[in-house]
Amino acid sequence: MTRLLVIVNDVDSQPGLLTQWMISENVEFDLRIGGVSPLPASSALESYDGLITLGGGYMPDETDRAPWLAEEAELVRHSLDTDLPQLGICLGGQLIAQVIGGDVRARTGAPEKGYTDIRTTAEAADDPVFSAIRERTSFLESHVDRIVELPAEATLLASSDACEFQAFRMGRAWGTQFHPESTRANILRWDAKKLRDLGFDKDTLVEEAEAMGPESERDAKALFTAFLDVVRGR
Repeated sequence: MTRLLVIVNDVDSQPGLLTQWMISENVEFDLRIGGVSPLPASSALESYDGLITLGGGYMPDETDRAPWLAEEAELVRHSLDTDLPQLGICLGGQLIAQVIGGDVRARTGAPEKGYTDIRTTAEAADDPVFSAIRERTSFLESHVDRIVELPAEATLLASSDACEFQAFRMGRAWGTQFHPESTRANILRWDAKKLRDLGFDKDTLVEEAEAMGPESERDAKALFTAFLDVVRGR
């Protein structure tokens, strides 16, 4: 049976749709919560077929607030070195970017909240994961920090108007700024005042989610299924 290590970095960034998709695909997953359950040693990754690192309200090097991120970075690095397939979402993607020598900055550029128009690059057409989705789609966003530079060896796979680095690949590691695991239910839990402070209206975001959510979810599932195909083909 396919086995994944899934790392949760924040209570507000849970696996969401990934949970039901892993179950429906007969994937066993070992869920670890940063700061609560210990992360496995890098050497233990040989017992997994892939790694998923989720989002959270931290910078990838913010080990004073989230000490486990140092161990998580080692897992990311070891996965890169051993060609273990991995998917990093939001903070998880930023962590991959940092490990490979990219530049991640706090509160940089325009924040993105709610469903956002995403466009894939020409390189995505030949990518084993991103070729599974439409050239133009939408995914849920929730970030104020971002990747501002990637090393030349990385392949840019998707962008939005406000954020160039929405998705990338390095070897068999994929990173996203957007949240393919999240839905309208996440938006309903967001604080309306905090959204207003960032320039967003919660009611508008909820309405957009009702219109854009179903097609976005189809693309998100196609993306995750394609990632599982890579994992299983290892």
